[in-house]
Amino acid sequence: KTDGFIPVSADEAAKGADIIQILTQDHVQAKVYKESIKPNLKKGKALCFSHGFNIRFKQIKPPKNVDVFMVAPKGPGALVRKMYEEDKGVPCLLAVFQDATGQAKQLGLAYAKAIGGTRAGVIETTFDEETETDLFGEQTVLCGGVTELIKAGFDTLIEAGYQPEIAYFEVLHELKLITDLIQEVGISGMRRRVSNTACYGDLTRGPKIITDKTRKTMKKILKDIKSGKFAREWIKENELGRPNFNRLLEEGDKHPIEEVGRKLREMMPWMKK
Repeated sequence: KTDGFIPVSADEAAKGADIIQILTQDHVQAKVYKESIKPNLKKGKALCFSHGFNIRFKQIKPPKNVDVFMVAPKGPGALVRKMYEEDKGVPCLLAVFQDATGQAKQLGLAYAKAIGGTRAGVIETTFDEETETDLFGEQTVLCGGVTELIKAGFDTLIEAGYQPEIAYFEVLHELKLITDLIQEVGISGMRRRVSNTACYGDLTRGPKIITDKTRKTMKKILKDIKSGKFAREWIKENELGRPNFNRLLEEGDKHPIEEVGRKLREMMPWMKK
């Protein structure tokens, strides 16, 4: 039945399932595993992950007599559900960390099929590759790189005397138009759909922003990920109650672009729920 979920404890889930799905956030998975899953693991059961962090960085060390695999849809849960209901699917990554029964890959493919992933396609990978590339993308491009680039552009325009509202529209609001195009038709397709002026500015000025120094920094960040340095830092941060995380989050909330953005979004009825 898919018309609702029956809430059960992690203990009950671990006792009753042949495939135990571990889908909680990274920083709580090890605790849930230790307290509720590990005591109930029996030979021949399977652990299924949607992200490899805790296996890759050895926060969870499963016994040798269980299967361990990962099915990672490349889209948020709401989109996975929507595509499933439309008899479509979201592409998935499949990785096998441990094949105790000889059926781990087949179980993973069956799980991917059950959530609609095989309708779109399944790409085989490893826990290492998925985890390291996922963290790298988040830190250097999707979250860390984009947000710092936006704030730097905003600050530059404000310091030059331009209105904050105009700066917000030019460096943040219109970003979605570009990323939507890139997602739909790639970078080359985007360049052929914006103005020639924008395209020429992209081709000639982009490399002045993302310089060789930036690329060297990216390599250093990737090295920290692969070595486990970032993982150890994040695990320690959670153990200490997230003092640095909370401070940085609050500082970011106070950036002038956030206040301007709140006011301007009130003028955009299509963004209101």
